[in-house]
Amino acid sequence: MSDTPTLSVDRVSSISDDDLASLCEAADAAIIGGGGFGWLNPPGRQALERYFRGVLLVPERELFLARMDNVVVGSAQLVRPPRNNEAQAFAAQLMHAFVAPFARGHGLARMLTVKVEEAARAMGYHVLNLDVRETQTAAIALYETLGYTAWGTHPAYARVGGQTVSGRFFYKLLQTDARIGS
Repeated sequence: MSDTPTLSVDRVSSISDDDLASLCEAADAAIIGGGGFGWLNPPGRQALERYFRGVLLVPERELFLARMDNVVVGSAQLVRPPRNNEAQAFAAQLMHAFVAPFARGHGLARMLTVKVEEAARAMGYHVLNLDVRETQTAAIALYETLGYTAWGTHPAYARVGGQTVSGRFFYKLLQTDARIGS
């Protein structure tokens, strides 16, 4: 029997109760581990269940689930711009990406990011944007190795543990004909 876990990432439009329970457990672990996509303290199971079920109801959001040995251990969201934002209709955003600490080190964060990129590219987006707290150095290193370009730093991006934390902003061109500028 192999010690190598089976890894997968899929875009979902619905979620089973078992997958939702695993996703909430993974989210709790990520939040406690400091990578809680905005939350600093676990908000409780009911709040997380409402949150993830709500994500599936938002037309501009696509939910991706990362699995290790068929158990959900992380997720990410592809967020399309609202219809009234024609000026930025060519760009989507990668948001709320995380892998639970107990499932890290197997390449799932990379797989999750690449799947979101592929979906955005298939939908015709030319640019994928994302932002991350400066303290999340593993995420920053991942995005840099995947070809994302850092374009700015926000000095007052978040408050963590009573301290103001900077944020880093990145973009990646997804189409071969994508250009910045005229």
